[in-house]
Amino acid sequence: MDKYEQAFSEIERPFAWLDLDALEQNIAFVNEACEQKKIRIATKSIRSAPMLNYISKRIHHFAGFMTFTASETLFLLEQDLDEILIGYPVYEKQSITRLAEWVKSGKSITFMVDAMEQAALLNNIAQAEGIVFEICIDVNVSTDFQVLYFGSKRSPIANFEALKELTDQLQAFKSLTVTGVMGYDAQIAGVADQSSQLLGLQTTLIRTLKKQSKKKVTAFRQFAVAHVKSLYDVKFVNAGGSGSMQYTAQQQDVTEITVGSAFFAPALFDRYDSLALAPAVGFALRVTRQFAPNIVVCHGGGYIASGAVGKDRLPTFMEADRFEFLPLEGAGEVQTPVVVKKGTISIGDTLYLRHSKAGELCERFQVLHAVKDGKYFGQIQTYRGDGQCFL
Repeated sequence: MDKYEQAFSEIERPFAWLDLDALEQNIAFVNEACEQKKIRIATKSIRSAPMLNYISKRIHHFAGFMTFTASETLFLLEQDLDEILIGYPVYEKQSITRLAEWVKSGKSITFMVDAMEQAALLNNIAQAEGIVFEICIDVNVSTDFQVLYFGSKRSPIANFEALKELTDQLQAFKSLTVTGVMGYDAQIAGVADQSSQLLGLQTTLIRTLKKQSKKKVTAFRQFAVAHVKSLYDVKFVNAGGSGSMQYTAQQQDVTEITVGSAFFAPALFDRYDSLALAPAVGFALRVTRQFAPNIVVCHGGGYIASGAVGKDRLPTFMEADRFEFLPLEGAGEVQTPVVVKKGTISIGDTLYLRHSKAGELCERFQVLHAVKDGKYFGQIQTYRGDGQCFL
């Protein structure tokens, strides 16, 4: 922590930090893991327009950005970003109509679809604007082991019958054209190999399920892509995530991999067997109270990650061997008591932590304070710092 203490000595706490050396290391790892596949950056994991630009310029085979709302997409277009796949269905008429203006100006925007209601709204707007919207079909490649559903319950396009029904109906929409297929393997990319809550046999079970699921994912995704290609001129097949880069890079039908979290390497990604990443983003808290010789209190700290509620959604101490949360208090809204297991900590000192997931931390802080080569590099604006808040 000496490097951070020196570089950030003049910064008021709490603050969010970014280690540019670690980020460069992670970008290099991603480039190597994805091999010759194109890489699409998941903006939800970054949430900083300058950082999206920074990372995109260092990707060897850059495909574009995967955004998460129509309004966020509008904001990034205004920042001169292009080649955007909105990774989730959107249903906001005003924002979609404004996006139509960007399509007319030549920007590449692809909308995600997995139901006729979404497609109908897009078709009506495109028809009224006199343009054709490009859409991507979200195919659900989760694996149902009967006794256990292994994956995400999002897209209902989970079998060939559902896919064929959708593509048959889409034929009637003359202002839409299918240019992409996405088959995100959430049960491989988004589930850690090791869990702090599922130790022993259950951790072994997770690894076995992921191995078995890969066979089914590969088979169904290939079948689905072949079907859509028989009807449309498909430009890209998107798949994978930070947790499945090496596996997805070997999939012949896939043209691009979405990567986001791997760049910042949040705490959840410490538990993946295949990832050799360096912590690149976190936050710092000031110790402002001392309850007991072995318990200090930090000002702030309640930066909890989304997802199924559990201990793995708590922040993680950079010096995990020295500090831990009180089990009955956790990370507090404005105060966080911390058990000091080793060494001494005094009022005025700083503790460094990492958020469990990648992008959500930037919703809390206006800037990332960056360090490079052991020296303070400067401030980098987040979405929040730009006055933006999307989800």
